[in-house]
Amino acid sequence: MNRPYQLQRLVASLSVATLLAAASIAPTATFSTARAAETNEIDQNSKAALESLYASNPSAKAISEKARAVLVFPSIVKAGLVFGAAYGEGEMRMGSQVVGYYNSFTGSWGLQAGAQSYGYAVFLMTDEAVEYVRDTAGWEIGVGPTVVVVNEGVAKNLSTSTLKEDAYAFIFDQQGLMAGVSIEGTKITKIHE
Repeated sequence: MNRPYQLQRLVASLSVATLLAAASIAPTATFSTARAAETNEIDQNSKAALESLYASNPSAKAISEKARAVLVFPSIVKAGLVFGAAYGEGEMRMGSQVVGYYNSFTGSWGLQAGAQSYGYAVFLMTDEAVEYVRDTAGWEIGVGPTVVVVNEGVAKNLSTSTLKEDAYAFIFDQQGLMAGVSIEGTKITKIHE
């Protein structure tokens, strides 16, 4: 199978998956059972992703100890051929407790071709930031609480005494053919169970 055809199929599949996730589906016993299995998988993947992030990034571990909550998306899949989309599911954790499930969606257009996957975690540092995420119909990163994306340069100058922003984001496990990852403009929406 040639690569352009595979990419078109990936983009089409991602579009269909996004539409299905956004659609309002009446709960049934089968759906509830499937959703419970999905949330268990999200729990396991999120916990493993955070453990891996903490082991590889001491700044993330230090910030986690001061954070009120963390939104973690262990696997975001991004694909694009001029128009692109990125989607994944994750959860909000307060300490060791899961307090809600969320999806992450980004749409983009412009010169792009390829596919990639990555994960990210957003550490919410204030009660106001946590309430904002919980109370909005969808939080668009870049609107509302201030988010600092922590890269190597920012991490070198960061300490628990200099944490002044509403939220800090770490992008991890980037793999694929597309260069660079930005979470600016990403919409995070609570999944109603």
